[in-house]
Amino acid sequence: MATVAVIGAGMMGTALCTPIADAGNDVRLVGTHLDAEWVSAMKSTRVHPKLRMPLPDRVTPYAIDELDVAMVGADMAAVGVSSAGVRWAAETLSPHVRSGLPIIAVTKGLEEMAPGVLNVLPDVFLAALPEAQRPLVSPAAIGGPCIAGEIARRVQTCVVFTGRDRASLERLAAAFTTPYYNIRVSTDIVGVEVCAALKNAYAMAVGIGAGLHESSGGIAGPVAQHNWEAAVFAQACLEMDRLVRALGGDAAQVPHLAGAGDLLVTTSGGRSSRLGRLLGLGLTYPQAREQMAGDTLESADTVAVVGGAIPRMVERGVIASGSLPLMEHLHEIIVQGRRANMPFELFFRE
Repeated sequence: MATVAVIGAGMMGTALCTPIADAGNDVRLVGTHLDAEWVSAMKSTRVHPKLRMPLPDRVTPYAIDELDVAMVGADMAAVGVSSAGVRWAAETLSPHVRSGLPIIAVTKGLEEMAPGVLNVLPDVFLAALPEAQRPLVSPAAIGGPCIAGEIARRVQTCVVFTGRDRASLERLAAAFTTPYYNIRVSTDIVGVEVCAALKNAYAMAVGIGAGLHESSGGIAGPVAQHNWEAAVFAQACLEMDRLVRALGGDAAQVPHLAGAGDLLVTTSGGRSSRLGRLLGLGLTYPQAREQMAGDTLESADTVAVVGGAIPRMVERGVIASGSLPLMEHLHEIIVQGRRANMPFELFFRE
């Protein structure tokens, strides 16, 4: 049994507490400054207001100003903040970082830390630590099918823990595994994390099909926009393959858990596909963003980062011009405010 501190009391951070607790660990769930109302509610009712699920008995909620208390004796740390909060999480945890402390995150995203150079978030986390602390830890991440509401309800899944230190990954996997939370490990951190980030953006693209069908008067059924959706899904996998290779990862991750596996579940439910549906209904991104006020839309953040970096990646010779037409169109939608008009004529070209 271990004591695990989970930083971030949003839906995913809180949901992750369930398998960790079910595996026999004591869990200290620490909300960020944005989670104060949810932490207060959980302290009072032991139910997360948005997940609407009771906390397992082994989970104790803490406010952010109680972090020092929560970290006393913690054997491991997990991070469940948004991509925008990764540097904050590193700076906040910095006083508690010690040699060999396993740290793992469910955060998905990429960051352009230099022109045309995309970095995975564990490396962004590490870079945000004081230089003297960086050799002490090897941040890891979780990829694969992880819808928060299903994790909290103990629905069967398989996930992948990735990082550069296999011993730390094996320790985390052994501590977090349950009969329904099946864990594999991979040291291909770039391949796993690039897929994990891109699937949000591409799930939004697939979700546009549902909105197009609805806007034309269609109803859900066996005959809808499924051909449309499947073609976009396949192009998404092709572009994920190209980007993983370009960034130095193993393209075998694309048909694996963090790639096609997580892309499928994210197109089936979640915020990314809901955003896509609104775009397919004819809304611009600002209009859709207004309708989803309060939701963290990491799909849009990923599009802004990756789509914005494409010209500089082409200049560096990392990718070929025109090789990512779906991502480029998503960037037009999210950043330039255009309405969705999928460029099928550009798909599946060498």
